[in-house]
Amino acid sequence: MATTSTPFTTAPTDDLMAEHRFRWTRSVRFRVTAAAALVVGLVLVVGSVALVAAQAHQVQANLDRTLQQRADDIEAELRGGRVPRRPATPSGGDEGVVQVVDAEGRVVGASANVAGDPAVAARPPGTRQVFRTVARLPVDDDRFRILSRRVRTDDSDFVVHVATSADVVAESAAALRTSLVTAIPLLLVVLAGVTWLVVGRALRPIETIRSEVASIGGDERGRRVPQPPGHDEVARLASTMNAMLDRVDVAAERQQRFVADASHELRSPLTRMRTELEVELAHPEQARPGETFRRVLHGIDRMQRLADDLLDLARREAVTPARRQVLDLDDVVLDEVARIRPTSAVAVDATGVSAAQVDGDRAGLARVVANLLDNAVRHATSTVRVDLAEVDEHVVLAVTDDGGGISPGDRERIFERFVRLDDSRPADGRNGLGLAIVREVLGRHGGSVTVDPDGAPGTRIVATLPRSPVDGPFASNGTEPA
Repeated sequence: MATTSTPFTTAPTDDLMAEHRFRWTRSVRFRVTAAAALVVGLVLVVGSVALVAAQAHQVQANLDRTLQQRADDIEAELRGGRVPRRPATPSGGDEGVVQVVDAEGRVVGASANVAGDPAVAARPPGTRQVFRTVARLPVDDDRFRILSRRVRTDDSDFVVHVATSADVVAESAAALRTSLVTAIPLLLVVLAGVTWLVVGRALRPIETIRSEVASIGGDERGRRVPQPPGHDEVARLASTMNAMLDRVDVAAERQQRFVADASHELRSPLTRMRTELEVELAHPEQARPGETFRRVLHGIDRMQRLADDLLDLARREAVTPARRQVLDLDDVVLDEVARIRPTSAVAVDATGVSAAQVDGDRAGLARVVANLLDNAVRHATSTVRVDLAEVDEHVVLAVTDDGGGISPGDRERIFERFVRLDDSRPADGRNGLGLAIVREVLGRHGGSVTVDPDGAPGTRIVATLPRSPVDGPFASNGTEPA
């Protein structure tokens, strides 16, 4: 029976290793270590080149001083009237050269190693003395450093040539280069190792925070990341992360409550309409189609208002800012008053409305005024009063009704979503989102809304907005600020 075997392949393993290497080289630890080694390496290389050049310059300067001192000694002898026949070399050995040449180019004095040889160098041009480096001299093939100096005496004119081997400059530079070539890689290895360890230790708390955040599930909103002691960047990161998780927790809880409340608000009219229709079908002899249809339409109308309000809230919570412009808020208020008067059973007094300008979204602020008026008209006994005025740097809009008022404990609750005060203000099919939308819109405009505690016996709701300056930041044509 023939058997088949699967050939061994290392492709998946190679891919995993390549991915691991790729992820490793992308890490902050690796990049910081590589950057530190690269920067320090460049600094060391540049510094080493400068150090070698400085040392070569210093050694050559020392040679020049030695040559100059020997030339000074020979010049002193010449000016004293004595021509040194066998002057000593600058180095005291065979590596140095001294020659004294007269005006006719004859060697009148020379060190033992060049005695009888022609002049080792030409006369200096025009200048009193000159330093040169030559490739070789008769005594040696090495490089030499020569000082040629013109000496004028009362009797004659001489040129003194003093030379010594320049190999010491190259040898000292080579020795220093060899030391640096050996030391710099070792220093970079030590630096990279220390940087790797230090950065790893510094990033360990961040990795702990990342792992903790990655492991937090949707049902573990109460978990928080560990916060290290101190007030450094890592501690502040952990604190900021925990604050963000707190906000996410609050937002998730609020969303859950919002969804539950919305589901309840939608389920109630649906249940009522279903029940009425089932009763009509079960007892056709007692059916009143017209009345049933009216009640069903009333429930549909309530659901439609709820859907509109939910959609409005969702739009206003979007990240895209509304288009703002400089607008006359008194025009918006008077337009909404004119809209509600024909359908209102109570009087709406707008004599307290005066001119006021704000920077804002006209549609959003019109919704604010409409919701405040609708709320006041529903709960007023006979009159609703609207006041609008500019006070210092703010615009204050007050809507007052003469209804039963709101208890102190409920003055903040009425701005929450789906809140209806059934005891003092009976439900009439509204969904409890109107005042929540008012607070949402005003908050996005930098304003606020409160219940005036001195508005009794009725209710006085006060909305405050920043007043538009004369040269406001928004153009009157409705464009966004630059």
